[in-house]
Amino acid sequence: MTANTILIAGAGAIGCYYGSLLANAGQSVSLLVRSGYDHIKQHGVEIDSIHGEWNFKPAHVIQHAAELPLTADYVLVTTKVTEQVDRAGLIRDAISPDTTIVLIQNGIDIEQEVAHAFPDNHLISGLAFICATRCQPGFVKHTAYGRLVIGDYPNGIREKTRRFAELFKNSGIDCNITDDVVTARWQKTVWNAPFNPVSVLSDGLDTQSVLQTREDYLRAIMTEVTEIAAALNHPLRDDIVDINIESTRSMPPYKTSMLLDYERGQCMETEAILGNAVRAAHGAGIEAPYLTSLYSLMKLKETRIAQSS
Repeated sequence: MTANTILIAGAGAIGCYYGSLLANAGQSVSLLVRSGYDHIKQHGVEIDSIHGEWNFKPAHVIQHAAELPLTADYVLVTTKVTEQVDRAGLIRDAISPDTTIVLIQNGIDIEQEVAHAFPDNHLISGLAFICATRCQPGFVKHTAYGRLVIGDYPNGIREKTRRFAELFKNSGIDCNITDDVVTARWQKTVWNAPFNPVSVLSDGLDTQSVLQTREDYLRAIMTEVTEIAAALNHPLRDDIVDINIESTRSMPPYKTSMLLDYERGQCMETEAILGNAVRAAHGAGIEAPYLTSLYSLMKLKETRIAQSS
C-alpha cells in the first residue's frame, strides 16, 4: 500500500507524538518546525512514552510550507490556537485542491479561520485526549492516555475521514469518529475550561493539587460549560462532570498545556478555550459567572505578563 504524504504543522508534543506513530506505521510524515529546527533536523525527536522510547525521524523537516517537496495528502495543524499564530498562512503553500486539512487543537469555534481560508478543501476537526509534554525542542514526554476524536467540520463523516481514522488506528492510536465534532469540542472544554486557567492562576499547581484543593470550584465551572453546550443544542451526557473529575483523579499529576506556556513566557490559549466559551454563553443569554470571572482574571494575568516583558 502506498504511504500517504502527511505534513504536521507544529513540532510540539501533540504533533510529534502522533506524527511519530504514523511514521512508525509506514506513513511519510514531514514536520513543519517553528522552534528547534536545527536540533530536530539533525537529531529528530526523542519520544519517551508509557509505551516505550523511540526516535522520530521525519521524512522532511522544514521551516516553511513551500519547502515541502511533495504534494500533501493531509496537513495536520497541531499548533496552539492564539492570535499570534496565523494558521492559514502557516500551511497555505502546502495546500493543494486534494489536500485534507486536519485541526488537532483545543478550544471552541476554532475552525472558522481555516474553513474561510480554504473553503474548497476537506476540513477535519479533531481533539486529543492525552497527557504529553514537549520538555524541550526535540524531546516529548508522554505520560497518559492518547485517544483522538475526529469528524468533519461542521458535521458529518466523509469516507476520506474514515480512511484517515484507519491510518491512526493502524498506528496504534485509539481514534474515534463523530458526526458532531462541535459537541465533542464542548465535551473536552468541560475539562480544559477549569484546569488550564486555574493551573496558571494558582502559579503552577498541577492537576492533582488543584483537584484536591478546590474540587467544588472545578465542578461549578464544568457545570457552566455543560449548560452553555446544552443551550447551543450540543447536550452532553448527564454524568460528564463526574467522569472528568474521576479521570483526573486517576491520572498522574500533570502540568496543563496552558501552564507550560505560561511558565515559558509564551502566549496562552485564553481566547480559544475561555473567551470563545464566554462569548457563546452570552450569545445564548447565559451569564456564566464562573467562566466570565475566570476569563477576566486570565486577561488580567496576560496584561501583567505583557507589562513585565
